[in-house]
Amino acid sequence: MKQNKAAVILLAEDDPADQELTRRALKEGKIENELHIVNDGEEALDYLYQQNCYADPSRAPKPDILLLDLNMPKIDGHQVLEQLHGDPRFKYIRIIVLTTSCQERDILQSYGLGVSSYITKPVDPDQFFKAVGTLKEYWFQIVKLPPKGKQD
Repeated sequence: MKQNKAAVILLAEDDPADQELTRRALKEGKIENELHIVNDGEEALDYLYQQNCYADPSRAPKPDILLLDLNMPKIDGHQVLEQLHGDPRFKYIRIIVLTTSCQERDILQSYGLGVSSYITKPVDPDQFFKAVGTLKEYWFQIVKLPPKGKQD
């Protein structure tokens, strides 16, 4: 992701327990990150477009990774994906769907809208921590992404 810098991760998740579980999994997985959490799709779009309460760029730095739940209030994850799909401002953000849905139509629709990965949330906390550890290995150690300054 970023060399010697914390990755900016935006977590779009409405469940406080899943927010805390993700925070703990990132910490336990020793993923150096600057985690920002939004509670629904509307807030995720405000953050990404730096509008409303996120108009100050220091409050809403451009994320390297968006961890996106599909089933959220106001605007759901699919609607967020539809909004971001094809917008050149977001083409370098890795979008990882992290959801309880394992329905084929959700998986197909998500990939059709440009997600980088689709992960079904394990119910067991240990399995969830393992899934987040896999994210670390793949997105932070294996994959080579363009340098941050070359993305705009």
